[in-house]
Amino acid sequence: MPTSPTVAEPLARTGLGDRRRQLLGLSALLPWQALAQGLPASGGTAPAKTVAPGGPPLALAGVLELSGPGIVAGTNFRNGIEMAVRDINEAGGVLGRPLSFSVQDTQSKPEVALKLVTAAVESGAPAVLGPVFSGSMLVAMEATRNPAVPHLTGAEAAAVTEKGHPSVVRTAFTQAIGIPKMALYLAQRSGVKKLAVLHVNNDFGKGGLEVLRKALAGSGCEVLGAVSVEQAQEDMSAAVKQLLGLQPDGVFVYTNELESPRVLKELRRQGWSKPVYGETTLIGQKVIEQAGEAANGVIAHVGLPVDAPLPAIRQFRQRYEAHYKTTPDHNSLKGYSGVWVYKAAVERAGRVDRAAVVAALKGLKVSTHKHPGVLLYTEYDQKGDLDRMSFLMTVKNGQQEVMDFLSTLSMGLSGTGKR
Repeated sequence: MPTSPTVAEPLARTGLGDRRRQLLGLSALLPWQALAQGLPASGGTAPAKTVAPGGPPLALAGVLELSGPGIVAGTNFRNGIEMAVRDINEAGGVLGRPLSFSVQDTQSKPEVALKLVTAAVESGAPAVLGPVFSGSMLVAMEATRNPAVPHLTGAEAAAVTEKGHPSVVRTAFTQAIGIPKMALYLAQRSGVKKLAVLHVNNDFGKGGLEVLRKALAGSGCEVLGAVSVEQAQEDMSAAVKQLLGLQPDGVFVYTNELESPRVLKELRRQGWSKPVYGETTLIGQKVIEQAGEAANGVIAHVGLPVDAPLPAIRQFRQRYEAHYKTTPDHNSLKGYSGVWVYKAAVERAGRVDRAAVVAALKGLKVSTHKHPGVLLYTEYDQKGDLDRMSFLMTVKNGQQEVMDFLSTLSMGLSGTGKR
């Protein structure tokens, strides 16, 4: 089978092949031809199954949005966790102990999330997973501060890890890493000189706008202004009219999965035909399905896309669809990889007590060779923020398509430079 040009060509052009393979969780000696032929991302065979694990289960507590505006994100995150628990238990568990998982519904309400996380901590849960919505996470994470309990989240607002929390760890990029990657593309490759921003009026949206403004300052891509919409808002006509009245060359949409398809359809209805840019929440599978034709042509930065040209992610999607009878999205991958990050931290600590695992999470480096479910080589800093390679995606004919892949932010914007 020939080498996939989507991934191998960027490697050849940048001259960073060995480093890229490391960041993708591959051996420095593994040729991309092997990856294209469907070998596991670890560069070898899948981890051998062990005997059935023994000892009492590690009862992970999920606190997620299973109703309300966050239902798409929370449900997919939950499904990913469930898959990881099954896979890890099948492979022998964590330090010889199986995992179990129970989940409670936050109703997408911060005050409910706080009560549920508090209850999980008091019950002795070894780790808490969720919420996904940043507004709920910023409130709920106070319950895992003292005592410090491992707390893994898919929330992306920069403020989540800027408050000096001792035990919060992300399973997705912080805005402070993800948005600057997109800003580099906007400034260096898009050709857009005048950008208008539409964002959701919550912690996630306001934080993203602030990061984007800072990242584009002095870059030659000017942010003309910003228009906000409310969480779960249905009618986007006035907001889009105000946005287009700024007369931009391109628009950047930073809303949750519930609002995103509504914005895209309204942009199309009002005749917008210039570029639409965004982040992960603009290009999720549910958004594409609901936006229909209006999603085509959108360009977004995605940390872990379900259509990434990597065998491990393709296999995840196939198994997910077979089990849940629906297509996963980035939240599914965040939930799945997060449990594997917890497993890696426990094994690094050598024991399961909360304090030891919290210490092991900070500065953790996880390779797919030992922990294939992390999907991409991932590094954590002392704040609990992660960095890894990511993807520039577009939508064609209702499907995500990889345009390019992007290095860790510390390496700058490296890729093919095709668009």
